[in-house]
Amino acid sequence: MVLFFTSAATIYMGRDKFENVDLLRHALPEDVWFHVDKLSSAHVYLRLPDGVEWTNIPAALLDDCAQLVKANSIEGNKKNNITVIYTPSSNVKTSGDMAVGSVVFHNDQKVKRVFVKERINAVVNRLNKTREVRDVDFEAERQERERALGRQKKEFALRQQKEALEAKRNYKAMAEARDYSNLFSEEAIAEERRKQERKSRIKAQAQEEEDVYESDDSFM
Repeated sequence: MVLFFTSAATIYMGRDKFENVDLLRHALPEDVWFHVDKLSSAHVYLRLPDGVEWTNIPAALLDDCAQLVKANSIEGNKKNNITVIYTPSSNVKTSGDMAVGSVVFHNDQKVKRVFVKERINAVVNRLNKTREVRDVDFEAERQERERALGRQKKEFALRQQKEALEAKRNYKAMAEARDYSNLFSEEAIAEERRKQERKSRIKAQAQEEEDVYESDDSFM
């Protein structure tokens, strides 16, 4: 069973250290792991909303996660001026030779910190009012995520294809417009005038030759 909380995004955590191990094993790449620094606490996870990176979590959402972690730390809940650490779930690891619930990081440089001056009851109470206990089918959740990613990739490919076709049509239209505009350039008008003048001269010359021929016939 997993505890879920509603903020600007979904926040969840295990009820004990054994569930924390399962959550870490099944956390999705877009989940961010939170914990009180240097103290025992719940392992809290934030599922990032679309378009949000773990490095720029909105301040209000970050505060909600930090307050929830502090409130679920026996020692941390009693203290002021504590630090909460957070990192992508993929940066957190545990192993069988470690105490249950203990973790280390693949890369310490990918761990960020947020200072929590004190517990804010209004925030904790608001989050607790949204708490739900759910039995999560992690495998079904993983499969649904993969299907969703597949749909997103397909939609992205279709958008790219549509944009490429639209760009091609626009390019063709612009090329045709340039060709059409050339018909009315000064050079084109001058060339057309010269063509008409040549036609007129040829026509006049032909008419003169015809007049001369008719004139010759009249004296026979």
